[in-house]
Amino acid sequence: MAEFDYDLIVIGAGSGGVRAARMAAKTGAKVAIFEDNGVGGTCVLRGCIPKKLLVYGSRFAEEFEDARAFGWNSSQPDFDWAKLIANKDQEIARLNGVYLKLLSDAGVTLIESRARVTGANSVEANGKRLTAKTLLIATGSKPVLPDIPGIEHAITSNEAFHLKSLPKRIVIVGGGYIAVEFAGIFHGLGSEVTLIVRGEEVLRGFDEDVRVAFGRALRASGTAVHSRVHVERIDSGGAGLAVATREAGRFAADVVMYATGRKPNTEGLGLEAVGVKLGMNGAVEVDEYSRSSVPSLYAVGDVTDRLMLTPVATAEAMAFVETVFNKNPNAIDYALVPSAVFSQPPVASVGFSEHAAREMYKSVDIYRSQFRPLKHTLTKREVRTFMKLVVDGATGRVLGCHMVGEDAAEIIQGLAVALTCGATKAQFDATIGIHPTAAEEFVTMREKVLAPAD
Repeated sequence: MAEFDYDLIVIGAGSGGVRAARMAAKTGAKVAIFEDNGVGGTCVLRGCIPKKLLVYGSRFAEEFEDARAFGWNSSQPDFDWAKLIANKDQEIARLNGVYLKLLSDAGVTLIESRARVTGANSVEANGKRLTAKTLLIATGSKPVLPDIPGIEHAITSNEAFHLKSLPKRIVIVGGGYIAVEFAGIFHGLGSEVTLIVRGEEVLRGFDEDVRVAFGRALRASGTAVHSRVHVERIDSGGAGLAVATREAGRFAADVVMYATGRKPNTEGLGLEAVGVKLGMNGAVEVDEYSRSSVPSLYAVGDVTDRLMLTPVATAEAMAFVETVFNKNPNAIDYALVPSAVFSQPPVASVGFSEHAAREMYKSVDIYRSQFRPLKHTLTKREVRTFMKLVVDGATGRVLGCHMVGEDAAEIIQGLAVALTCGATKAQFDATIGIHPTAAEEFVTMREKVLAPAD
């Protein structure tokens, strides 16, 4: 008789959980996975994929307008929000089916229920106890809402994907990537957008020059950005909603959306009761191999609050399987993880910001470029592309690449390969560019920016 019901039980069928379950099953392990909120997780169901589909949809109005500069004469087409949402839902349902098939084909047992950890090797769901040699927590994260009067009138990104109609006026509270992405979506589709930010500028954590360049572009697009503003309450009345602030008065809205952060989804899992150490925000504390304080229990993805990015979760899942089931200890290097904001304009970066580089290296060289994209020499639209290289002054190694502008994510993804290989500025300079492209600017920047006095 087997000692355990399964070799691996996974709680959470998002990108990390599904990848771990599938790959573990391919090694011959007997695997079960629990999920009570749809297979695919945040990225597929209520995050990256549906969001980018809406981003695509929101860009057409500007494209139709720009087409006139290229000789196209046509009236502005009508927009149908309900059709966009229906088509988006159809694609998400298809992807959900793909994930279900991946689990089934791998021989993974899917249990559509929320599980609670009851021991180092056991879980409970629907009154039934199951055991496994190894447990993996991959329950992701969820939006955070502040405790202020009227917060029940606000939505999060989860609900934004299912609004019955396009709001005429929307107030978005937050300055992170989710906030600015949805600001671009709603603005592009025709909503009047007000963005309320507590800090000085949006996109905290990104390179300062990037934040400034994007902030200027965001304001120039017509989005109303109010910095250093704190929301006190949300009022509901006959005319809709009103956001009352401490510094800037009241803002009227049909919809108020909060995008002020996410936290690991560990509530109700029973982790602390079995000895799993959690961080202040509920994150599962793990070592470099994703192992928790309970040796048989591991965690990957957003629930660990290391880097809340889908490719990071899947990489951690692969490393977990390699470590536990292939007996080949494998740890993730987070130093050169590229990231992108699918805002308008897009933002992307890989490696060190200038500030972080100066904290770690004695000598840092900076190269910057800003220009009007070729397309807009005809449209006359006030759009600027911004690029920046951060270089180790002693060795010439490129430490960071940053971009604000069209195709930023696609371009930075390629540069991430170069940085992972340890490319130097001399090697960038020796690379022949493709002309005319924006990307060629990364291999033609020659003039150093003067170093700051301090």
